[in-house]
Amino acid sequence: MDPSSLHPDLSFQFARSGGAGGQNVNKVATKAELRFSVRDSGLLTDEQRTQLLEKLANKLTNEGELVLTHQTERTQLANKEKVIRKFDRLIAKAFEIQKPRKASKPSKAAVAERLDQKKRRADIKSARRKVDE
Repeated sequence: MDPSSLHPDLSFQFARSGGAGGQNVNKVATKAELRFSVRDSGLLTDEQRTQLLEKLANKLTNEGELVLTHQTERTQLANKEKVIRKFDRLIAKAFEIQKPRKASKPSKAAVAERLDQKKRRADIKSARRKVDE
């Protein structure tokens, strides 16, 4: 996949990576930043847009833009590919449909066992009390 041939809704910026580094770190802009406007995207249906705005709310800017960065690799291309993978995983996870939880009840045997244990514990504690004469 050639990252430069991606959809126009995705934009990339590059900057110098932060943190400790060697001779390369102050000269080369290898940190890749991917921007995707969820609100303005032509790729998404209204339903998908709503779903993404809801599920990714804590990752979006005030303008409804998703910003992802990657800076661990030594080249722009490697960081760009990694940030694209990160984007793909995030979008796929946001569109996953969770199975609804089925409410369950404890079995009759489990209820009986719990009540039996409570009774035994109560008997032990009552045995510690003073005996009235």
